[in-house]
Amino acid sequence: MAEILTSKTAMELEDKYGAHNYHPLPVVLSKGKGAKVWDIEGKEYFDFLSAYSAVNQGHCHPKIIGAMVDQANTLTLTSRAFYSDALGIYEKYITELFGYDKVLPMNTGAEADETALKLCRRWAYDVKGIETDMAKIIVCANNFHGRTISIISMSTDPESKAGFGPYTPGFIVIPYNDLNALKNALEDTNVAGFLVEPIQGEAGVVVPDEGYLKTAYNMCHENNVLFIADEVQTGIARTGKMLACDHEGVHPDILILGKALSGGTYPVSAVLADDEIMLTIKPGQHGSTFGGNPVAARIATAALQVVIDENLEEKAEALGNIFRAEMKNLDSDMVELVRGKGLLNAIVIKPKNGKTAMDVCIKMAENGLLAKPTHDHIIRFAPPLVISEEELMTAIGIIRDSILSFE
Repeated sequence: MAEILTSKTAMELEDKYGAHNYHPLPVVLSKGKGAKVWDIEGKEYFDFLSAYSAVNQGHCHPKIIGAMVDQANTLTLTSRAFYSDALGIYEKYITELFGYDKVLPMNTGAEADETALKLCRRWAYDVKGIETDMAKIIVCANNFHGRTISIISMSTDPESKAGFGPYTPGFIVIPYNDLNALKNALEDTNVAGFLVEPIQGEAGVVVPDEGYLKTAYNMCHENNVLFIADEVQTGIARTGKMLACDHEGVHPDILILGKALSGGTYPVSAVLADDEIMLTIKPGQHGSTFGGNPVAARIATAALQVVIDENLEEKAEALGNIFRAEMKNLDSDMVELVRGKGLLNAIVIKPKNGKTAMDVCIKMAENGLLAKPTHDHIIRFAPPLVISEEELMTAIGIIRDSILSFE
């Protein structure tokens, strides 16, 4: 008879047989529905991480799951050696939705970022005319675009970067939200692109000054430099608009999407650009066996349609305003700062009596809400966008009670 799996044995199995590249909270989840998840023992939690914004449409959304199951029962993978009857329909849908000529489908956010880097460099040589192997791409300090060798080469986070060199050259790192630094970096005629997160999620939901993105975009265009937006975490209605760039009317030259592009059901990412950029890459120069597979194509189409049909942009905007207002009214000197946009928010925690952001997260988990610290002193709050106002208010009560328990 098979052993009954408990939270304790599940954690022991992961610890013994899995690589130790994560430090999860001691919660073992086995079921999800909408804005809630349940552990093996049946305890219910509000999910306020949403798999780092991958589950914007809620756990196990029936329309997304339906599309996945239907396609999985028909055809799962052809590779790009052949056409499929699903990919072109998806490509038409997503390019028209976001206003681009072409899409290059990939699987993960990091792969999509790598794809954007390659596109930018190829455009630099074939279109802008930069000397071979001399192209540079501007990035921001405290960025998070993934953990591949090239991506950590542009990172300023020692935990991601230290001990993995030698690093890929060709990146200029400037402070985030600093237009003067960008202006100076753009004086280098070998600069081909500026890769930026509209809001820095992993850095602790750092929201730039109003007008930063629009001004940066205009500065890039004045210098014939591509504006590349990594909207893997901020996109798909998370911040109250379909894209965070939409808040300032910015249409990136290269747009990077992932996470909620599949509603958290499948690895799906995408890079969108117009022909001048996208067609610089020819057959055989980039690809992915699973990128654009039939299941991914059907899922992504369904996931995007759910966002539109359920008005998740407007919902994120309205509920985000409620969340920040309630958090700012929380009478605790542990709450140093509340910031965010839409339903992507964070609280900066000031340690008290030896209690830190991790202690607050553990207390919230005990009380039925899951969130995770970033950079030790910041807690990110990003529930599925399908959460109701009533559920949100209940969750806010849990957060409030958990923090006040340390007073």
